[in-house]
Amino acid sequence: MVKKQYVCRNCKMFTTEKECPNCKSKDLSASWKGVVIINKMEDSEIVKALKVNKPGKYALFVG
Repeated sequence: MVKKQYVCRNCKMFTTEKECPNCKSKDLSASWKGVVIINKMEDSEIVKALKVNKPGKYALFVG
């Protein structure tokens, strides 16, 4: 069975848990739009625009 994915409203990282693995927030949403996967942090304009601090899967918009 596939676990439901949630997105942290604080840092926009995806998780299947009840707490964000990145910022430890419990403010999660099942409503999101757009996905970006960050592999390399160096010299990335997307990383700067999203203010991401570690590699992972992120939503572009969280409802």
